[in-house]
Amino acid sequence: MVSPPFREIIYTPTSRIRSPKRLLAEMWSDLWHSKDLAWRLFTRDIRSQYRSSFLGTAWAIVPAAMTAGGLAFASSAGVINVGETDIPYPAFVMLGTILWQTFLEAFKSPEQAIKASRTVLSRVKFPHEAIILSQLGQVLFNLLIKLVLLVVIFIVFKVSVGWTVLLAPFAFISLIVLGTGIGLFLVPINHLVQDVSRSMDVLLLVWFFLTPVIYPVPDNALIAFLVRLNPVTPLLVTARELTTTGVVSEPIGFWVMSLIAIATLLFGWLVFRLSIPFLVERIS
Repeated sequence: MVSPPFREIIYTPTSRIRSPKRLLAEMWSDLWHSKDLAWRLFTRDIRSQYRSSFLGTAWAIVPAAMTAGGLAFASSAGVINVGETDIPYPAFVMLGTILWQTFLEAFKSPEQAIKASRTVLSRVKFPHEAIILSQLGQVLFNLLIKLVLLVVIFIVFKVSVGWTVLLAPFAFISLIVLGTGIGLFLVPINHLVQDVSRSMDVLLLVWFFLTPVIYPVPDNALIAFLVRLNPVTPLLVTARELTTTGVVSEPIGFWVMSLIAIATLLFGWLVFRLSIPFLVERIS
């Protein structure tokens, strides 16, 4: 019997960044070989996450539904005034909430992957991209469940959609790519600088209010300028427009930000790849 081929791994004190071509080849190889392990981790985590839960997969939509319901009630009661929206406000805020939470889950997925695999990282040698892919699988799984609720909301409020809804997944993916890239970049910083991880909840809350999740892009020049500086804004607004009206207000901003999101993912992956040995040493 012929023994299966194996990869020879040689460890040297020389930094891998000095051989970028070899480093990129290793990154792509590990990503490709991690897909089977990532699938097993994904199915295991999904089953364990919802197996002992009474509501099961409904927990994927409960936070979005509660947030959107509370904001819709506040708007109807006159507590908040968000102005005119292209679709009924409950549907508007539900779609915005789903988009934001999808970005947020992608943003947090690298850190959650490290925490979930803390005991394994220091004991088993495996492509670390597998745990990231597993977490991204959970993000997509939760997104699909939320979209089922969104369809129901659209039917109830008689929101019509056009053929551009077929293009909306590209904007959804761009949001996930941007969130994952930023999350990968921040993983080593969160572990090295405790102040960053402790202040993250506050920063995310400010980020939420600077993103047109629960309101359309404002007319006020100063506020609109701050909102448009937000990298999430063109991706989220375009995803919402493709899903509903079909009229994209900032196509150039969307494409530019999509390219930046891809570059951010590649850079974040590189930072994660170079820092993972030090992270494993700190958490072991």
